[in-house]
Amino acid sequence: PEPEPRPPAEPPPGRWGWGRSPAARVESGGGGQKTFRTLLAVPEAATGREERGGEERFAVTGSLPSADTASPVERGIFWSRELEEQVPPGFAAEEAAAWLSAARAARVSSLERGGCGRSSNRLARLSDGSRACVRYGINPEQIQGEALSYHLAGVLGMQERLPPMALALVEARGRQWEPVREELRGSHWAEGAVVSLTRWVDNLTAVVAPAPWGAEAGAARWLQPLSVGELGGLSASQLVELVQWSDLILFDYLTANFDRLVSNLFSLQWDPRVMRRATSNLLRAPDGGLVFMDNEAGLVHGYRLLAMWDPYNEPLLRSVCVFREGTARRVAELHRRRSAAAELRRRYRAREPLWARLGFLSERQAELLQARVDFVHRHIAHCRAQ
Repeated sequence: PEPEPRPPAEPPPGRWGWGRSPAARVESGGGGQKTFRTLLAVPEAATGREERGGEERFAVTGSLPSADTASPVERGIFWSRELEEQVPPGFAAEEAAAWLSAARAARVSSLERGGCGRSSNRLARLSDGSRACVRYGINPEQIQGEALSYHLAGVLGMQERLPPMALALVEARGRQWEPVREELRGSHWAEGAVVSLTRWVDNLTAVVAPAPWGAEAGAARWLQPLSVGELGGLSASQLVELVQWSDLILFDYLTANFDRLVSNLFSLQWDPRVMRRATSNLLRAPDGGLVFMDNEAGLVHGYRLLAMWDPYNEPLLRSVCVFREGTARRVAELHRRRSAAAELRRRYRAREPLWARLGFLSERQAELLQARVDFVHRHIAHCRAQ
C-alpha cells in the first residue's frame, strides 16, 4: 500500500479563517505586494520557456488582446461569453456516451503495464480498437471516489473536462475478461473486484500551474483573488486556461481532492520550485483543453483527510474570484435546494450500471458535500460583494 502523505508542519496561524479578506496580501521576501498578473507570469516568460521536471519546453502564449478588446469578465465576477466560447470543448456528452457504451460491451483484448499510474493499474486494449486505463484501487473507496467525482462533474456542468469513465467487474471467466485470463492471474487482482475503465487519450502534455505559489521560510505565499483588475495584460490563451482553472479549483475544493495542485503546494515545504513543475493529475490536450485526470482522492478518501488538506484547499478556493457563470448558477441551485447529494445520487444511479457494487456516500459524507457547496456559494457571494 502507498503510504499516507504526512500532514503539513505548523500551518501559518490564522491564515484559513473566513474573516480573511479576499484581497489578502501575498507574502514575499521583501514584504511587498505582488499582483495576480505578476505572479501569473511564467518565470521563464522572457525566453518563452517553462520548466518541467528539469526540462524546458516552449510555451504557446497566443496573441495579446488589443486595447479595445472587450473585457474578459462580465458583471465583475463571471468570465465573458466570448471568452468561454474559446475554451476547447473537451469530451462532448454524445462522444462520451458512445465510448462508454462501446467500452462496456467490448472485450479486453490485452493488458499492458505502464502508462496508467501505479503498478497495479493496466493499459487495456479493447476489442473495439480503443484503449482504456484500468485502475485497481488500493481499496474500494478510491474507485468509488473516481466514479462519484466523475458524476459530480456532470452535476456541475464540467464533465467535458474529465475523460469518460465506467466501472467494470473483474471476472476471469466472464465474457469481457476471458481473452486476458492469464494476464489477470499475474495482476493479483481479486476476483469480483470493481475497477474503473477510463478512456485513453493520446498526445497529452504536462501542465504547469498558471502562477507559482512560492515558499519562503516554510510559509506558503497565496495569490490575491483572481479578479478583473489584474486580467488586462494577459494573453488570450492564458485567459482561456484560467477559465478552466477556475472550474478545476472549485471542483477540487468540493471533492476535497488533495492529489492535484494541493499535493504540489504541500511539497513546497521541501521543494520551493515545485510550482514550476508539472501539476499532478492534470494534463493538456493538443487543442489546449485541460484534462482533469485520476480523481480517486475525491469525495471519499479526501473527506476522511479534511483536517490534513483543507489548509491548502480552502485558500486555493479563495484565490479565485472569477467564475464560469454556468458553474456559479449550478452551485447556487444546489445551495438553494440543498440537493447536492441527491442530485449526485440520481445521476450516478441512472448512468452507472454497477453503482450498487460500490454504494454511495455515507450520510456524513453527503452532509460534507452539501456543506462544501454552501461554502463555495458564500465565497462567490463574497466575491460579488467586493
